[in-house]
Amino acid sequence: MTRLPDNAPQSRPPSARAGGALRALARRLELRSYGLVPEHFSAAEGCRAALAVALPLALAVALEEKILSWAVFAAFWTCLCDPNGPDRLHRRTLGAFALCGTLVTFAGALLAHALPGLPVLTGPALVFAIILVSPFLAREGLFATLLGVVAVVAVGFPQGPALALVQALAFLAGATWAWLLINGIWRRDARKPLERAHLSVLLRLQDMAGELANLGDGQAHRDAQWHSEHGQHRRAVRLAIERLRGLLDQFAPHDDIARQQRALEAGEQLFAALIALDQAFIDGREPAAERERTARACRTALRAWQVAYRRASAGRVEAAQAVLEWTARRLGRHRAGSTSALLRGCLRAFEQALALPLTAPVRGEAAQGTPSSRSVPLRRALRLTAALVLVYLVARGFDLGYPYWAALAVIVVLQGGSRVTWTRALERIAGTALGGGAAMGVVYLNGGDALSLSLLATLLAAIAIALRAVNYTLFVLFLTMLFVIVTEMLQPGSGIAWARILDNIVGSLAALLAVLALWPDLGVPLEERLRAGIAANRAYLDAVEGDAHEAEIEMRRRAAGLASVEAELARHELGNLVRRASGHEDLGEAQLELRTIAGRAAMARLIQLGTKGPDA
Repeated sequence: MTRLPDNAPQSRPPSARAGGALRALARRLELRSYGLVPEHFSAAEGCRAALAVALPLALAVALEEKILSWAVFAAFWTCLCDPNGPDRLHRRTLGAFALCGTLVTFAGALLAHALPGLPVLTGPALVFAIILVSPFLAREGLFATLLGVVAVVAVGFPQGPALALVQALAFLAGATWAWLLINGIWRRDARKPLERAHLSVLLRLQDMAGELANLGDGQAHRDAQWHSEHGQHRRAVRLAIERLRGLLDQFAPHDDIARQQRALEAGEQLFAALIALDQAFIDGREPAAERERTARACRTALRAWQVAYRRASAGRVEAAQAVLEWTARRLGRHRAGSTSALLRGCLRAFEQALALPLTAPVRGEAAQGTPSSRSVPLRRALRLTAALVLVYLVARGFDLGYPYWAALAVIVVLQGGSRVTWTRALERIAGTALGGGAAMGVVYLNGGDALSLSLLATLLAAIAIALRAVNYTLFVLFLTMLFVIVTEMLQPGSGIAWARILDNIVGSLAALLAVLALWPDLGVPLEERLRAGIAANRAYLDAVEGDAHEAEIEMRRRAAGLASVEAELARHELGNLVRRASGHEDLGEAQLELRTIAGRAAMARLIQLGTKGPDA
């Protein structure tokens, strides 16, 4: 591994191979719409959630008051509802959730008491109203989802006016405690998610450059022929860049996020250069030894960029700038010794991306927050209502012990079209089965010791929140263990874990059925996705060859990348899986053509850059 010079900051970045196996798994899962982002693990958020849950749980156990379980769940749900974005967004969203959740808890318990035996009406009606009203209260989709969860759980605990009020006040106490913890006592760094998202981009760029650097002795690039994971690095980087862009859009233009915007711009430029280099390896362009030297130089530059960005994040801007200047000089020496216009252009693109000051303003306008949609999501409300009615009827017919768990599963699984619902359903069933089995074992071995179960529940809350942005299956696994153990402690019953597993299977299948039965959505046919992707990539190539304005080239390049990702993900959508099973053409060659056009457009652009003078 190349080391930084003595006059550069001495600490070395983590190896690009650290977590490489997890990222390789993530690339395979992402192709099938399953997220795995190990860089988004947040121990601090987990510890904060553990403290939020620990206090009301300790009170509930010490006082032996079952109704205080509402304070425990409210604290956890409030931590889960915490959105990424500036501090004002945390305060507003969590404050609205605490107040609305209290009202929903009271109304759900009271309605269920007033209409005994009719949760098939009260639960769906409350959720329908919540889905319609929530967009006017908060733009985050998780806000409406969690309020719906509160509603169906409240309906599962009918109470008269007095006890319904106590139950609601317990929710308010738990949610208020979590609000104070997050926004006052132990404030989170609002920009930390941005730092993690940028690290995710950087590590995926390093993986891409590292794989190219390791292609020695003229070894053929595996993407020269079509295979099921074709273009996995390009897809992984594009998805990581879009995650970072989405987080930046949460911040208003006046927020001080210039460094993060600069990182996004640099990431786009580095990605464009690596796409061209990747295609050069695929096509066998330029001497093999020179391609490998260029790939190694790019890999080292990315590692140096990681050091620089970490130093800048710690406020050591001068030290960070020293690393970038050393990197630019090193790239310049490699470029001076290159005989290929394409490889010179690749190295020059790296220089331009990394040599500018980290505090420099980005080109063009600052990232603008995406206007929140206030349109009424009527279709989702109707789908949810129908699925909930079905779940309550099944629960009554088969005498399910905890029907609100099945209703809860419907709400969290039915998040969009068939792609999201299909993957969410499978992930939730798998996570619930694993978590329920583990919880059964823990409860059996524990023997009813309240103290040890309380400590374990606190730990599980920490792990669940820390993993919430990493992987949904893992999150559900620890979430299931948490809820089963807390329910076993505060509201004991028979077969709680089995009921949780069965109810989640029923709810997940009902959500999937609603997507397929109401306004059927099997996704866009693969042929259409491929046609759109090829057209977008040809438009990108035409813009490069036509020497269009740089802003237009960047816009078309991003559109081409997104269209390529959509075409690849479409292969694994439920509708296209059904079509392929019925003898539909695989269309792999068309996807290979799509990626090839994008790579050659990137090469054409870098050849132009590599033929310009030294001051270009």
